[in-house]
This record gives sequence, structure tokens and C-alpha cells, in this order.
Amino acid sequence: MTLYGVGLGPGQADLVTVRGKRALESADVVYSPGRLSRTVATKHVPDSRIGDLDFPMTRDEQRLRDAWKDAAAEIAPAARDGDVAFVTLGDPNVYSTFGHLRRTLAAFHPAVELEVVPGVSAVTAFATALGVEITAGSSLALREADGGVSPTGPDRLILFKVTDAPATHEGLVEAGYDVTYGRRLFMEQGETTVTDDPTEIDERDYYTLAYAERPEARVEQATDAFLEGADESGAVSDGGEMSIARQERSEGALSGDELGGGRQ
Repeated sequence: MTLYGVGLGPGQADLVTVRGKRALESADVVYSPGRLSRTVATKHVPDSRIGDLDFPMTRDEQRLRDAWKDAAAEIAPAARDGDVAFVTLGDPNVYSTFGHLRRTLAAFHPAVELEVVPGVSAVTAFATALGVEITAGSSLALREADGGVSPTGPDRLILFKVTDAPATHEGLVEAGYDVTYGRRLFMEQGETTVTDDPTEIDERDYYTLAYAERPEARVEQATDAFLEGADESGAVSDGGEMSIARQERSEGALSGDELGGGRQ
């Protein structure tokens, strides 16, 4: 039988993937590592099929290892006898507790079959929530910013765990970035906030991210020409003739015609 690591997405129940929903519905037990993931899971499975796991809020590595060994010891027999799921917000392979379970099972219960069901991660969901387009040709780096850290370097950054937004903001602005913050994006638990003012989110919240971009980093796209050719009303002023000509040339090339005329 199989243990499914299911990514629930950013927090709204209707953003769980179709495959993830099927895995949850077919699982004999759905294990949840926390309150928020449990809230999403119970929108898809009865509360009676949820198995809660206890993880201490600590940085003590030995206590955490003991907790993961206990969790694996509970999950492994159930996964040998039937199908079970372990749920996590976002994607199981991106800043997720699932990695700890995978490593613990590999060490102590290697016979357990495992399948990962990806979920919508904040790495991608932020773009929609913040109104950001990551265009072709762009470079993008993912960093942590816990405790007021201000990572710099690439032209575009996604920062996770922005727990001291004012301190992080100061460092990023000094380095030449424009910064937008998003808190609890696409989450049903808590208030969603999008702002470029770090004082609006100065209280600590693990579910806060930032998008930092240097103003000169924009990559010009071919379709920018449509806007450049528009008049004050927003209409393209060439009457469409240039667009039609370009379209005919493109269609000719796709059909095997030479750019200058028909087939020889």
C-alpha cells in the first residue's frame, strides 16, 4: 500500500488539486501535522478520518527527531495495511515538514511505498496575489528572511518567513529593491494582506512573504509592441494591417511556405 504526501496548496480548500483531492478521499487515514493543514483537509474528508500528529514547538533537534520517529512509527503500519496520506500546506517538497517524514521513514521503515502529490506553492501563488508577472527571460531566487534578514544578490527575490518586515525592508531598499509584501495569501485562516508598507505587517507571522525586484530588471517582451503602438484611447493605430501581415507570414512559415511567397 502507499503513503501519499499531499500538498494542499496555500490554504483555500478549492485550491487543492484534483489528484490531491482523490488521494485524500481514498485514504484510510489522513495525517495532519498542524491546525491549519487540518482545517483544509477536513473540507475534503470526514473529521473521523483525520489522524493528528504531535510536534513540539522547539528548536531542540533531539526533541524534534524523537517526535518524527514517533510519527513515522504510527504512520508506517497504517501505510503497510492500506493507503494513507500526510498533508502539508503548499507543496510537499518546498519548505515543508514532509521532508522530515520522508527521511525518517527511509531510515526506520524503508519498506513503506511513498508517492508525492504536488500542491500549489506560495512560490507561484504569490505572483497572482501580488499582481506580479514573472516573464520569460527573468531570473528569480528563493530565500528565507526570518528575524529581519535582508538577502540580496539577484534582480528578483521571493522571501519566505518574513517575520520582521521593517528590518528586512530597510536592508532591501538600501540595496535598490522595490518590495511588496503578502501575508496569508489564499488562506482561509486569518486576514490576507498585500502591501508595500512594512509597518502594516510589523507583527511576527510565519506566513508572510515578500517579492523584491530591482526596477531595471524588467525583461522586454515581444507583445510589448502592442501597447507601444496604441494611441491615447488604447487602440492600436495601424488599423490592424501590420498585425495581419505578420500573422500571414507566421502562418505561411508554419505551413512550410517561404517567407517571401508560396512554395517553389
